[in-house]
Amino acid sequence: MKQVTGFPRERVIGMAGVLDSARMACFIAQELNVSVKNINAFVMGGHGDTMVPLPRYTTVAGIPLPDLLPKEKIDAIVKRTANGGAEVVALLKTGSAFYAPSASAVQMAEAILFDRKLILPCAIWLQGEFGLQNVFVGVPAKLGVKGLEQIIPLKLTAEEQAALNKSADAVRELQGITGL
Repeated sequence: MKQVTGFPRERVIGMAGVLDSARMACFIAQELNVSVKNINAFVMGGHGDTMVPLPRYTTVAGIPLPDLLPKEKIDAIVKRTANGGAEVVALLKTGSAFYAPSASAVQMAEAILFDRKLILPCAIWLQGEFGLQNVFVGVPAKLGVKGLEQIIPLKLTAEEQAALNKSADAVRELQGITGL
């Protein structure tokens, strides 16, 4: 889309991180038996098995997730989040997920149309942020009337950065396959 339209990166925004974060929030809410509205989950990177869920940046009513669940439970939620799309497809038997992607797109569109300044994990064409260049990868992005208004820098651990780099490499591989 960026190549075809020539639009600046502020106007070409992907929603994989929004979708994946919503799935992660749902799984956390189920595990803790709380409202999903209490959950602020955060997933970076590409969509699929190389996504980078960030439990330490995920909160439940402001409480960091690692304070509420043991590592084994968090690891299980992270794994389920990465496989969430396949789980939905298996349950539907035919077709693919449609509700979560459409709800994510609406959330992003409303953030832009109503100038909400909402921070969401969106796929953005990176130009050096997080040490990545010329690749669409999910990062924390403030959305408002101008589209992408700011990329929010996070301090990633070495392990998180390595996972984000691996995810970006997977996206680059897909870009290469498609010739983009």
